[in-house]
Amino acid sequence: MSKTILVTGGLGFIGSHTVVELIQSGYTPVIIDNLNNSSISVLDGIEKISGMRPECYIQNILDTSIVERTLRKHKIDAVIHFAAHKAVGESVEKPLEYYHNNVGGLISLLNSMKKTGIEKLVFSSSCTVYGQPKKLPVLENSPVVKAESPYGNTKKICEEMLTDISKNGEGKTISLRYFNPVGAHPSSIIGELPLGVPNNLIPFITQTAAGWRKELTVFGNDYNTPDGTCIRDYLHVVDLAKAHVKALECIETMTESYDVFNIGTGNGNTVLQVIEAFEKVTGQKLNYKIGTRRAGDIEKVWADCSKANIILGWKAEANLDTMMLDAWNWQNTLTKPE
Repeated sequence: MSKTILVTGGLGFIGSHTVVELIQSGYTPVIIDNLNNSSISVLDGIEKISGMRPECYIQNILDTSIVERTLRKHKIDAVIHFAAHKAVGESVEKPLEYYHNNVGGLISLLNSMKKTGIEKLVFSSSCTVYGQPKKLPVLENSPVVKAESPYGNTKKICEEMLTDISKNGEGKTISLRYFNPVGAHPSSIIGELPLGVPNNLIPFITQTAAGWRKELTVFGNDYNTPDGTCIRDYLHVVDLAKAHVKALECIETMTESYDVFNIGTGNGNTVLQVIEAFEKVTGQKLNYKIGTRRAGDIEKVWADCSKANIILGWKAEANLDTMMLDAWNWQNTLTKPE
């Protein structure tokens, strides 16, 4: 019998790709999404790719009673929690909004899970919990330091909450610390669709190349990196989605109540290397300029993913060229908003 999984934020970039992978792996996903940074049209894309249209509730997870009703109605087996604000720069400008939504949203979800007896959770965390690591690549036991941004701090606080709760033996949780998800589904039917001006690098690159944006600003070229620009571990969103399926499989047999895994490629690329890869695979010359550093950004980070490779049986497969090409192919299906 198919297991039913609640996916909060399931119409978002990572959530929608994970919903597709869940369906293709034999699960029945149920979505809650408030459309804060997503579109109901994504549901059509999920159905087109997977052949199944999941149940979807346009609701806010801050409303505990709504979440509780959904959990009971669908006899949910486990929850994957994506719903959160996610932009580093925006979090610096709107810290209270980020704490209210990201921390408050998890508290609401956990309360509703406790009331309904649901004990399995896969949590969407972030490499931002490492801050600027003193040693690279980062391992799961690398120090979790003072966050560089309110967004990063919300993920750190949420992990601390989940760790504390797990000490009481209340259920099982896996936190996946993502590095930088990019790209789009290879079908070009779903992809990253930020509302308004993108906060992430890749959609800003593709929108600039498509003429939606005048130019891309590279935030700083005076960092201690090979070309002076920030280094990140870029990860194909489909590879990341598959990691959630593996986490659900792992959570069934894990003996401890809480565990954490890095989800990345294990390779770091500078912003200029990403631009170079994009220009190479697409043939598009990108209009960009060098600007000043952006508040909240760290200099460099990339993952050691050996724990996920061994325990989850997961490994990233797509390279940077594939990520850029899939992102560009997706961009070319879009119509510029009025």
